[in-house]
Amino acid sequence: MHVGQAELVYQHLKNLPESVAAEVFDFVQFLERKQQMLAVRDVRQPGSARGQIWMSDDFDAPLPEFEDVR
Repeated sequence: MHVGQAELVYQHLKNLPESVAAEVFDFVQFLERKQQMLAVRDVRQPGSARGQIWMSDDFDAPLPEFEDVR
């Protein structure tokens, strides 16, 4: 008979001390929250910031502070 993963975890969990089982439960809750966050997270769309960013025409020009002093 094939035992599912959840049943296998439960079998091991039953043999743990109560304090350790509480830690396992905390971890399970963490994993649940993580899955919820991944499911809700917005998928980034390429080009979604188009028109919202401006860059000066002289952006790559040398800065006066770094000119050679002779």
